[in-house]
Amino acid sequence: MSTPLGQWLMSEAPASRRQAVLGSFYRGVRAIFANPTALAGLFIVALLVAMAVFAPWFAMGRSPLSQDLAQRLAAPSPEHWFGTDELGRDIYARTLFGARVTLTIVVLVSVVVVPIGLAVGTVAGYFGGWVDAVLMRITDIFLAFPRLVLALAFAAALGPGIENAVIAISLTSWPAYARIARSETLAIARSDFIQSVVLQGASTWRILFRHVVPLCLSSVIVRLTLDMAGIILTAAGLGFLGLGAQPPTAEWGAMVSSGRDVILDQWWVATIPGLAIFIVSLGFNLLGDGLRDVFDPKSR
Repeated sequence: MSTPLGQWLMSEAPASRRQAVLGSFYRGVRAIFANPTALAGLFIVALLVAMAVFAPWFAMGRSPLSQDLAQRLAAPSPEHWFGTDELGRDIYARTLFGARVTLTIVVLVSVVVVPIGLAVGTVAGYFGGWVDAVLMRITDIFLAFPRLVLALAFAAALGPGIENAVIAISLTSWPAYARIARSETLAIARSDFIQSVVLQGASTWRILFRHVVPLCLSSVIVRLTLDMAGIILTAAGLGFLGLGAQPPTAEWGAMVSSGRDVILDQWWVATIPGLAIFIVSLGFNLLGDGLRDVFDPKSR
């Protein structure tokens, strides 16, 4: 039997905006926990966040930067759980602290691409005409190039570093969100409630920000979650080529690069960070698939 709070949250006739928002959030959480795919992805993503936030605690005093040449390329052992790299640095600690770099890049790219994609897509879809034509042709130009190749070009032009890697990835990622927002806006703009808001005298920008953008947000978030794996792989690729985080910062792509010369004899140097990239990418893919099943009406 549901509790009074659960009944209040699940009410089909909410008495206030707060009740409606909390009820919608509660239904979403229940749907995620009822979906095994979304729950597995959520667990992996939560583990990534925990690794990033509590990396010093999980490392148990191990430093990701301290070198010990006497222990270089040591195999996994009770002292060094994942072994050491070519400079004797503990790979376990570097993998933990590398999660911080990965999470930072994911968060910063998300903060950049979602507003840009929503702004371009909603404006193009709502105004139409020459505004739509100009904005979509600019979007098509970015979509015409492979994302990784374009990101490499931008990163090479801007120079190595995490900040420049974020800019390069963001510049190549926003067009997909603009396309989704535009298609959603084209359908929303013709709906009866938008026409009702127009007749009430609401300004264009109020309609966009208060009514159109919130309705487009769910589809964009689902797409963003599915794209997280691509963002992580692109960031790792830039790090592998020396265009991402710079030494001695622990970054998974750079760690794979440093271990590629000894992968046959000291497999752990490149394999451990490679497995971290694989597991986190899989987690975001599972979470994205689950969110699509839960929130996307087209897949229900």
